[in-house]
Amino acid sequence: MRRYHVTTFGCQMNDHDSERIRGLLESSGLGEASSPADADVIVFNTCTIREKADGRFLQHLMHARALKQRDPSKRIVVGGCWSESMKDTLFEEHPFVDFAFGPGSISRLGDYLQAGGTLPEGHFSTFDEFAGDLPANRERPHQGWLQISQGCNSVCSYCIVPSVRGREQSRPWQVLIDEAERLVADGVCELTLLGQNVNSYGRDLPVSDRRSFAELITRLDAIERLARVRYTSPHPKDMRGDVIEALAASRTACAHMHLPLQSGSSTVLKRMRRTYDAARYLALVERIRAAMPRIALTTDIIVGFPGETDADFADTLAVYEAVGYDHAFTFIYSPRRGTEAATMAEQVPDDVKHARLEALVAVVQRHARERNAALVGSHQQVLVEGPSRTDPSTARGRSDGNKTVIFSPPRPAGSLVDVVIESATSQTLRGTVAATILA
Repeated sequence: MRRYHVTTFGCQMNDHDSERIRGLLESSGLGEASSPADADVIVFNTCTIREKADGRFLQHLMHARALKQRDPSKRIVVGGCWSESMKDTLFEEHPFVDFAFGPGSISRLGDYLQAGGTLPEGHFSTFDEFAGDLPANRERPHQGWLQISQGCNSVCSYCIVPSVRGREQSRPWQVLIDEAERLVADGVCELTLLGQNVNSYGRDLPVSDRRSFAELITRLDAIERLARVRYTSPHPKDMRGDVIEALAASRTACAHMHLPLQSGSSTVLKRMRRTYDAARYLALVERIRAAMPRIALTTDIIVGFPGETDADFADTLAVYEAVGYDHAFTFIYSPRRGTEAATMAEQVPDDVKHARLEALVAVVQRHARERNAALVGSHQQVLVEGPSRTDPSTARGRSDGNKTVIFSPPRPAGSLVDVVIESATSQTLRGTVAATILA
C-alpha cells in the first residue's frame, strides 16, 4: 500500500482541513505513514498568517526536497494558505513540488490521486468549495469540527486571510444540522464550530435558508448526546445581543470565548481597520460577563503594529488589566504581502517589538496564574482527551472554560468527568475525579 504523511501548520481551520485531506487520501487507497521519510506522498497544509509560520514550513519543505532527492518516486504536495499566497511563483521557486492547491480546492487533491498523480502542473485555486463537504479522518473520535463558513468580509489592514480564503460564504443551515447529527451518532460529544468569523454566519445565504449564528447555537442544543459546543473565532463587531443571549441560555455552549482584541489602543485599532475602539470593546466585555459570569475569556494581541507608540502599547496593557483575560495568544507584527499594513510608514524596530512582547507576556502569565489559582477548590467539568503525556497514571482533558486539566484516577477518552481542582499553575489545573458525568 502506498502511504501518505500530512504536516499541518496554523489554525484550527487548518486542523479541520487536514482531517479532510487525510480522508481524501485514505479514500484514494493510501495508508498513513508515521513520518515523511516513510511516505510516498508528503503533504503540507500551510499557514501564512505570520512570517514565523512561513519559516517553519519552509524548513520542512527543504527536508522533503532532500527526501525526494534520495527517492525520486516520492510526491510532494503543498496546500493551504501559504500555497494560495504563492500561487503565481510557487513552482518557479520550488520546482520539486508536484502539486499545489489553495484551501478552497482540497478536492483537487483527490482528482490528482485518482489520475495517478499525473495531472498537469499548476496551482488549483478556488473559493467555491467547502472542505466540510469532503470525507474526514478525525484525530479524536469524541471531538469533531463543524465548518460553518469560510472566507472573511472584514478588511483588517494587516490580514491576508481574505485574499487566501476568499469572501465569506456560509454553508447551508440544513447541511450543518445533518452533519452535526451524523457526527454525534458517530460518537462525537464535543463539536467546534469553525469560521473566520463565526458570529456573522448566515448573512450571505438565500432568504429562504437564512439563519443566524444565534439560531444555530440554539438548534444544536436539541441534539441528544451532544455535550459541548465550542466556536472559533468570533469578531467583536458581530457579538450582538442575540448571540450573547443564545450563548448564555445554551445547554451545550462552553463557558469560554475567544474574543480577539489585537490592540488596546483606539488609534492603532483604527489603523488596523478593526471597526471598534477600546471603549466599545470593554463595554462588550461587560455585557458578556453580565450574561455569563463564569465565562473564560481569551484573546489575540499584536505588538509592534506600524506606528504603535509607547503610549499605544501602554493602552494595550491597560485594556488587558481591565479585562483580566484567562490567557492570550501574543504575536509580533510581521508584514504580509498584499496587505495595506505592509506598506505603512513608521514600521516599528524589531528590538522594540521584542521588548514590548516580553512585557506583555509577563502580564499575560500573571493573569493566567491568578485566574487559575482562583479555581482551586472548584468543581470543573472535564472532557477526557487521553493519558497525560508525562505521567501515565494520570489523564488530561479540557475544562468547560478550555483549561488543561490533569487528574486522577484516569478515565477513558471521551468521558465527561467532574474534577475537584487541588492545585494550579498558569498553564494547568490539577485535581481528582469526583464523579463521572458521561461515560
